[in-house]
Amino acid sequence: MNKSHLHALRKHEILRKKQLISLLFSSGIGVRGDFLKMVYADLRQESLSFPGIPAILFAVSKKTVPLAVRRNRIKRMMREAYRIEKLSIKRGGEYEQDGAEAKKLCIVFLYTGRKKSLPDLQAFREEISRLMQSMRLS
Repeated sequence: MNKSHLHALRKHEILRKKQLISLLFSSGIGVRGDFLKMVYADLRQESLSFPGIPAILFAVSKKTVPLAVRRNRIKRMMREAYRIEKLSIKRGGEYEQDGAEAKKLCIVFLYTGRKKSLPDLQAFREEISRLMQSMRLS
């Protein structure tokens, strides 16, 4: 019964620390798509409990989508699209650079769509896949 699904999105994969989130927005690299923006960076982690797994955050602005029901639906669709497409990340989320401190890949997906119509799940999958393939990590 304890079978772990390959595409599952676990609780420990979600980025929650305010300090890391503010650091990510201040020093991250942004890539803009049609209706999503991805900000990513390699950040130093204090706890290295889950190696190789990037930390992820999904956000929809209240100004962009005023209705909470629509915001929650968009976040659910972004999570599902990422969950399916997350294996396309080029490398593991955590690594060490020549004896330096270990770093962890942190990613934020922001919904920036201004259209009245909501994109479907397939559009989210294509957009997330395209954004993740355009990541340039050093």
